[in-house]
Amino acid sequence: MKVAILGAGNAGCAIAADLSLKGQEVTLIKTSNSIHDKYFKHLQENNGNIRLLENGAPKETKIEMVTKDIQKVSEAKVIIICVQTKYHENLIKRLHSHLKDGQIIMVNPGYLSTAYFLKHSFDKDIVVVETTSSFIDARLDEEHELGLVKVGFRNVRNMVGVYPISKLPETKRILAAFDYNFHYMSTVEIALHNPNMIVHTVGAIMSIPRIENTRGEYYMYSEVWTPSVWNILEKLDLEKMNVLETLKYEPISYVEACKFRNTLDDTRDAKEIFFWYANMPTRAKGPKKVDSRYISEDVAEGLVLLETLGTYLEVKTPVCTSLIEIASAAIGRDLRAEGRTIQRLGMNNIKMIIEHT
Repeated sequence: MKVAILGAGNAGCAIAADLSLKGQEVTLIKTSNSIHDKYFKHLQENNGNIRLLENGAPKETKIEMVTKDIQKVSEAKVIIICVQTKYHENLIKRLHSHLKDGQIIMVNPGYLSTAYFLKHSFDKDIVVVETTSSFIDARLDEEHELGLVKVGFRNVRNMVGVYPISKLPETKRILAAFDYNFHYMSTVEIALHNPNMIVHTVGAIMSIPRIENTRGEYYMYSEVWTPSVWNILEKLDLEKMNVLETLKYEPISYVEACKFRNTLDDTRDAKEIFFWYANMPTRAKGPKKVDSRYISEDVAEGLVLLETLGTYLEVKTPVCTSLIEIASAAIGRDLRAEGRTIQRLGMNNIKMIIEHT
């Protein structure tokens, strides 16, 4: 099957390599010139040859095409978007004229970007699939070995949402070829179960002095979660669950969703699973700076979305609001002004998503 992956960063290259190993015909498309240029140039100059290093065993494969030509998406049956969510709307605008009826567009992760497709590509007969997080946690080795992707962790189950729900049976059949153990929920649930909205935001904001003092030479996942900081995470998570419950969805907690993604052993304690995951030796260092995607993406795109949904539903979100204020003050920018609000997404689009997923 022809698959186009937009975004040639950690997630995009990892998924491109993984799906190539699984026999898919992959086109990897770089959408900007901001980061990973050296790595991408290496892939182009070496005919897409890439190695995926997982559990100490490297596997070699070849990405069919490596390009910056966004028009190539028109040839794919499935398009996977792997760029930061703050760039989704502009990318979706660029995609519009190249999309074909019958295509499946997977947004990884989503944060309700289905609304942007309804806003800018309403005339296309497409299916939009949103994910909660990337299937593979991996890092490009840009310092020591170009062409190598180091896998830190692979989700054992992946929650996804499909719009419109009428296309669910056919979509499930097609996506089964990827072998990512997809589990299907509503798109709104998927958006609010993005783990980074909870763990990245609280973790990064509460470790700002550590980030600046070490310049990123620390491990947020294993170092920041003292009992008091964990209390903040749980209060924010409760606000998320209150929004879900008001929307008539099951209020699944952050740790339960984490457990679902990370283990098939349903007998294990959910909080224990989080700390097992957080203390894995493959966890990456950092964040390396305060104004990183942990804040500029997950506060602006995640917490601002949660706050505006709460305001609309008359659900109080004081911890969410406080974190947005602190993060905006810390980096000197108004994250609400640049963030993902229900007004920017379009409340009518969100209502349509609720009705059809």
